[in-house]
Amino acid sequence: MRPADHPDFFRLPPPPGRSRESTIRLDADGRFWHDGAQVEHPGLAQGLQAWIGRHPDDGRYILTNGYDWSYFTVDDAPFVVRSLLMEPERVVLRLSDGTEEPWDPATTRIGKGDALYATVKAQAPGGPFEARFSPHAQTSLAPLLVPGEGPGADGSPAVRIGGRLHSIGAKGGRFG
Repeated sequence: MRPADHPDFFRLPPPPGRSRESTIRLDADGRFWHDGAQVEHPGLAQGLQAWIGRHPDDGRYILTNGYDWSYFTVDDAPFVVRSLLMEPERVVLRLSDGTEEPWDPATTRIGKGDALYATVKAQAPGGPFEARFSPHAQTSLAPLLVPGEGPGADGSPAVRIGGRLHSIGAKGGRFG
């Protein structure tokens, strides 16, 4: 049994002389920084991506490996859609933590700088989470884009997947 399996794991105080606050920051492009320096070791950067979670009591973003945890700062979205896998009837998102999941266009909105954001990891502990499409992933949607034909005839963009038209949400509000 890992410590994280204990019901009070996230309520226990930090080790003596330590804090649960950290200077770790995740920027809008999905890069980790510590004390102002970019985390360059690929294994550590990928590990940090895989450790993203949300504190069950206060909802703040945390990094947890099941044995310890710490708060960290997220500049934009905690996950990035790095690339897409196009299938005849669906699109699969490849996320910054190395996982994949089917894209639900209904959860997608247009945000700051016309970046696309989708809801991901709905079943994960602390989920759902928000993922920002990388420029590569976003431009990969071009073959599916049907500009100005979103339901409601309001001129919103839409995508056509497997013969179905899916509207992309309007600009505006933040995720959850």
